[in-house]
Amino acid sequence: MGIVKIDDELHEEIRRASTVMCRSINAQAEFWMKIGRLAEANPTLSFNEIVKIQLDAAAQEPAPIPERAEAA
Repeated sequence: MGIVKIDDELHEEIRRASTVMCRSINAQAEFWMKIGRLAEANPTLSFNEIVKIQLDAAAQEPAPIPERAEAA
């Protein structure tokens, strides 16, 4: 994990969006960065198409099985 320096105005926009979307500020910034990266890599896809592809991919990944502590 690292630190990303962003403009104060952008930070305020992230803060407002995070409130509306019920995400932490960091989660909102991460979401925007991920969607932006995917949009740059796939310029012909719409936002909705990118989100659908991500949702479909997440549905195909098996959920991790939590490890259980051995009974003593």
